[in-house]
Amino acid sequence: MKKYLFNLKYIVLGAFVSLTACVSDELANVGDLQDFTGPTPFYNTTDVSSSEFNCEKEELWAKYEINFQAGSNLSVNGIYYKWEVSPAEGVTLINKELPILEQLIDAQLAEVVALENEIAKLEFKIPCETNPAKLTVLNDQIDALEVKLAAAEANVSPAIQQNVSNLESQIAELAPATLEDRELIFSFPGPGEYTVGLTVTDNLGKSNYTEKTITITQAVPTIPIPEIGEPGFDDGTLFDGTGDGRDSWRAPSTSAWGGVFQINTKSELGILPDGYQAAKFPSDGSRVGYQEIEVTPGATYVLTYFTEFQTNTFGDVTVSIVSTNATTLAEAKLEANIIASRTDTNVGRVADVFKKHAITFEAGTNENVIILMTNSGVESRLDAFAISVKQ
Repeated sequence: MKKYLFNLKYIVLGAFVSLTACVSDELANVGDLQDFTGPTPFYNTTDVSSSEFNCEKEELWAKYEINFQAGSNLSVNGIYYKWEVSPAEGVTLINKELPILEQLIDAQLAEVVALENEIAKLEFKIPCETNPAKLTVLNDQIDALEVKLAAAEANVSPAIQQNVSNLESQIAELAPATLEDRELIFSFPGPGEYTVGLTVTDNLGKSNYTEKTITITQAVPTIPIPEIGEPGFDDGTLFDGTGDGRDSWRAPSTSAWGGVFQINTKSELGILPDGYQAAKFPSDGSRVGYQEIEVTPGATYVLTYFTEFQTNTFGDVTVSIVSTNATTLAEAKLEANIIASRTDTNVGRVADVFKKHAITFEAGTNENVIILMTNSGVESRLDAFAISVKQ
């Protein structure tokens, strides 16, 4: 009985193999199910726009460019793409490889490009600088950087020059971007709403269409980071190489605000959060730190700094952002004049150990604000002020 069952098993298996062999991929419409599924198109975008403004926030130029990359749910069939944009007037197409090749050239000439950027940053400041002493320093810095730039250009090796030449040749030989490219860059003539559509067709002739509304917004100047003078309280850190670490922090009137803080000095780097010196406030609370900085109305900022306390008795430190309407220390403590404030105590603190803090504040309609530092009860130190624009 087992023998007959064994033979029957192989007879069935042989019949299955024979039936399978009758199905051939070489015969049209034999063995394949008809494909009723058409492509489902989609696309992704990356904003690669750029612009430049002068120090008075006037637009010098703007390029409204968006990288478009098409996709589909089909991964094996041949896929064909067709873009369309409306309104099309003034819209130009850019080969997606162009910015990549330009970045490769900059990478080859990294030192030269870095020096050119540093010069550009200084030249940006000159038209709006009204302080003759600062203008002199800026021009001297530019002259020194131009000497370094000339040396860097002269030191570009023949191999680097050849690499740059090869990349420039690749740029010259780039094929123009077309509406049939899977990935390309649209350059729009200006702000507004544009409808960008994509048709995807597979190799069976099936196609589908999708579209999105792309909103191009007006270029706006980058919010400048405010400049804090002597933020780490070290000697010689003013724009002209002078300063005793606290010259930027003196109040306009000692009688109205109090005397400037003292300086605590260390002989080695690494003991303080920044440099060799920190601001020191005696326990009697008689000293202040006062500095007025420029801000951009409507912007939000984050101010950071470090504190340290002696622990022999209770004490605190307060850092405030104050309206310039305040003309005395008493007025600076009025709620109407306080934009933001933070008070830290020495509870739970360890002597000679600094801790970092942050204050977030909105400039509102203010073009200038005051950074005010006060303390009470115990000797305290502050160091390493920094400010950033909150995005």
